[in-house]
Amino acid sequence: MTHRPPEEPLRPVRPHPVDSAWNRPPEAAQVDPAVLGALLRRHGWQRRGGAAGRYGRWTPPGPGGGTSLLVPESRAFPDSDDLLGEALLALARLQTPAAREVLVALAVPSDEIRWWRETPTGPAEAAGAVSWVAGEQLRGAARQMLLAGALATRARAGYYGARHRRSAGAMLESVLVGTAADGRGLTAFAPVATARRLAVRLHQALYAVREAIDYQRATGGMDAFDSAVEAGASRELTEALVALVRGTEGARVAVAWAPAAGVPEDCAATAEPVEFSPGDLPALREAGARYLREEPSVPVRITGTVVRLRRSGPRGEGGVRLRVIAGVEVPHVRLTLGEEDYRIAGQAHLVGLPVRVQGRLESRGGFRRLTGARDVVPVQVDDAERDRLMKSLQETAEITAVFEEACGGD
Repeated sequence: MTHRPPEEPLRPVRPHPVDSAWNRPPEAAQVDPAVLGALLRRHGWQRRGGAAGRYGRWTPPGPGGGTSLLVPESRAFPDSDDLLGEALLALARLQTPAAREVLVALAVPSDEIRWWRETPTGPAEAAGAVSWVAGEQLRGAARQMLLAGALATRARAGYYGARHRRSAGAMLESVLVGTAADGRGLTAFAPVATARRLAVRLHQALYAVREAIDYQRATGGMDAFDSAVEAGASRELTEALVALVRGTEGARVAVAWAPAAGVPEDCAATAEPVEFSPGDLPALREAGARYLREEPSVPVRITGTVVRLRRSGPRGEGGVRLRVIAGVEVPHVRLTLGEEDYRIAGQAHLVGLPVRVQGRLESRGGFRRLTGARDVVPVQVDDAERDRLMKSLQETAEITAVFEEACGGD
C-alpha cells in the first residue's frame, strides 16, 4: 500500500457526471427564445400556428402530436419568461430523444455531429430497432471519427499513429454522445467553448474526402486525397469511414452549428449531410494505405525518462524505452543505442535524470520508434523534480525489475 504524505496536495479528479453542466437544466432567464425555436425545428418539432409576432405553438415529431409547447418569439412581452419556463418544464417531463436533445443543446451551447446508417432489413430492423452488433459498430465508428477530427486540430498529417493522442483524447472528454431511439443514428454534442475546432475540422475533412472519392471514381487518380490532408483528411478518418459504411447500404454524416454561437468562419450556414456508400470502400481503403505509406519520418530531439533497458550481453548496443517528456506528442518511444550512449542512458536512469536524444521518429509502427538515435546526454533538473521522477520510476514494475538486476537482486 502506498501512503500519501499529509502535506502533499491531492491530484485533480474528473468531475462526477452528476455535477456536469450537461445535467443542469437551463434557466428561463438564460434561454434565448430564437435559439429555442431553432433547436426545436432542428430536432423535428413542427410549428402549428400561434399568435404571429408573439409566440408559436410547437408539437413534437412523430404520429399523434402529443404535448405542445408555447414558445415566445422574443422577450418583448411581459409573459415571455413565464412561457419559456413552462416550455422548459414540459420538455424536462417528456421522456423522448427530441426533448432531451433540445435541453442538452440549451444547457451547453454545442455543435451537433450526427451519424446515420442504413442497415439491411431484417426482423429487428422491421420492428424499428437494430442489432446490438450494429449499434456497437455505429458507436465505434463515431468514436474513431471524433478522434480523427480531434487529431486534425493538432496538426495536418496523412497518418498520426501514436502522435497527439493524449491531447486529442483530452478534447473528446467534453463531448457528449447520445443514441437515437431506433439505434440507427447517433448524435455527438461538441461544446462550442472547448470543441468547436473539432466540429469545424471534421466538417471540412468529410467534404474533402467526399470530393476526393468522386474524383478517384471519375478519373482513377488519387491526387485529390493528397490535397485533402490540408482539410483534415487522414488514415484515421478513412478507417473511421470504412467502419461506418461496412455492412450497410449507406451512411451519412452531418454537422449542425450551435444557434447560440452562430456559424464558424469559412463554413456554410446550412449543409446537406455527407453521404457514403459501399461503392466508396475501395477508394477509402486505398487512400488509407497511401496515407500510411507516404507519411514521412520526422527528425526530432526528444527529452524523456528511461523506463526500460535491455541488451543481450554486458557490452555492445542495447534497446531503450523512453517515457517522453518533451519533443514530440507520443507517450513512449523505443530506440537502439550504441554501447557508449547505452551506458549514459543507464547511468542517467540510476540517478533519476532524464536524457535528451536526437534521431528520426519512424512512421512504421505508429511513430513509436526512434531510428538513428545519437547524442544522448543527461538533462539537469532541480532536486524536487528529480525526486518526483525517481518516485515515479520506482512505482513502475518494469523499472523495479531493472533496479533489482542492476543491484544484484538486493
